[in-house]
Amino acid sequence: MAQPIISVENLGKSYLIGHQSNSAEGYTALRDVVGRTVKDVGRKAYDMVRGRQIIQGDEVEEFWALKDVSFEVQPGEVLGIIGRNGAGKSTLLKLLSRITEPTEGRVTLRGRVASLLEVGTGFHPELTGRENIFLNGAILGMTRAEIKRKFDEIVDFAGVEKFLDTPVKRYSSGMYVRLAFAVAAHLEPEILVVDEVLAVGDLEFQKKCLGKMKDVAAGGRTVLFVSHNMLAIQSLCNVCVGLKGGRLFEIGPTSEVIASYNAASLSLVDGNLSNRQDRKGNGDAKVLRVDFGGEGRTGDIRSGITLSITLMLDVRSEVTLDVHVGIRDTCDMPISHIAISTVKGEGLRVGAGAREVSFEIPRLPLCKGVYSVNVFVTANGEIADWVQNAATFDVNAGDFFDSGKLPPSDAGFLMEHKVTVSQ
Repeated sequence: MAQPIISVENLGKSYLIGHQSNSAEGYTALRDVVGRTVKDVGRKAYDMVRGRQIIQGDEVEEFWALKDVSFEVQPGEVLGIIGRNGAGKSTLLKLLSRITEPTEGRVTLRGRVASLLEVGTGFHPELTGRENIFLNGAILGMTRAEIKRKFDEIVDFAGVEKFLDTPVKRYSSGMYVRLAFAVAAHLEPEILVVDEVLAVGDLEFQKKCLGKMKDVAAGGRTVLFVSHNMLAIQSLCNVCVGLKGGRLFEIGPTSEVIASYNAASLSLVDGNLSNRQDRKGNGDAKVLRVDFGGEGRTGDIRSGITLSITLMLDVRSEVTLDVHVGIRDTCDMPISHIAISTVKGEGLRVGAGAREVSFEIPRLPLCKGVYSVNVFVTANGEIADWVQNAATFDVNAGDFFDSGKLPPSDAGFLMEHKVTVSQ
């Protein structure tokens, strides 16, 4: 087996953070201020003499941004790194890029690393775009001949030819990141590290960047990619690392790690909306509960069955209702939409009181996974109730095609179809 290009062993990074203590009595006497200031100055002077980090505040806390993280990356692998804000993703990339030193553990890199962690990483603002291409290339260990060979490709990809001899401090953030990514991706490092910085670019440039990273990976080089865009992670990465609270909670095939991450992130609710406050509308009709029905035992929802979705409504007065249910996946992407709607000529005229609206989806086309629903109700054309993530339901794999076999779990949306083969 090939030697891993990146080895991370028990990696940890801690920081000291300061706090200003408050007086328990609600006020601070002058002697307390003087004593605290003298103590604070003495501690800072001691830290400066010892070469330690100088911390503001009179109370110091040790914070672990990353703790006990271990994994390996093989040459040519595209590794996605996901997690909530503050999970330790950027800290991990800074350690891998050797921007900062770990507190514990170690990282072994077997190749040159190009990092794009923030807009203009490695650029000097006073130098022109042309000069920064050569500077950045030299930092990456490239010879002048290598940089000149790739120069035209870099400029063409970044689309900054007109401003090539302008100091980059005058570039917009979009121009900055286009040129920075172009340099990092074209100068052939063995390892390319990209943070969420691509979000700065426009949609067309993001598509170009994803395409370029696929080309980089196809050429046998290694890519580490951090993003909150799960669709980009899924389309680009074959392996994924999930971080939570500075610790590694899962590593494996991208679809499995994303499913675990999103299932954990998704607020699993039982459909009881009686006390939900995060709703919009005038209240002329309110959804009190959402229930799901499958076949057989309670909660047995499988691909291919008839799924029922029932909404319990409380209606104030006689109105014409539009009732909408939006189904979303664990990435919070819309999957489908069902409705009783006046747009389709089928608005529901009801009187005051408790009302029940049921939808049936024959041959449920959803694959195995956790799904959520948003509910949206209008009364006489005005928003009466709108609740996002109103309820969740779990779909198990089922024999959708009546073939005796289960469809792939990552198939997404199943459809009836006919196949014709020419002879």
